[in-house]
Amino acid sequence: MIDKTKLGLHLPTDPRWVNLAEMALEDILTDHAFCEQKAASTCISLIQQYHDKTALVKALCPVVTEEWGHFRMVLREMEKRNLSLGKQRRDEYVLALHKFRKGGNREIALIENLLVCALIEARSAERFRLLSLHISDESLRQFYHDLMVSEAGHYKMFLELAILYGGEAAVRKRWQQYLAFEAGVMQELMPDGKRMH
Repeated sequence: MIDKTKLGLHLPTDPRWVNLAEMALEDILTDHAFCEQKAASTCISLIQQYHDKTALVKALCPVVTEEWGHFRMVLREMEKRNLSLGKQRRDEYVLALHKFRKGGNREIALIENLLVCALIEARSAERFRLLSLHISDESLRQFYHDLMVSEAGHYKMFLELAILYGGEAAVRKRWQQYLAFEAGVMQELMPDGKRMH
């Protein structure tokens, strides 16, 4: 069983990142909105590609609805503050994780994609936690606390699906490789309050 409260990330985010995010609130909320939209799209894509994986389809169907709901929630938070949804940016963090994926057959591709999803959700949960603790806007604190709980649950679900289809020993080993690689990516990316990852 995976403890969703222990994300296992090798490099924690510097809490001062929240100060950068607050200075660019419209940008960070725009980026967050598109992250939620992409999460819903990714789940839809996985369902389309792996429609024969009953447990996966059953697990991901409600996540599609939930992630799209989060997209709409972020838009509402922007509207409350008279902020506009900006342009979607190139996500260097996610692109780096995708380059780390192993090639191979359909089954290997599934495990790799599930692990990338788990890692994105884990980092999102970690960032949401920081916002819930340190952002000065009280209503955004609660907003991000609620989303942190949700993202941590998604991290757990993606990792458990990877274990289901890939076997515990192999997936745990590969997960540690992803965690080490992701720490390196986080070190290389300049701290930026305009992006969620």
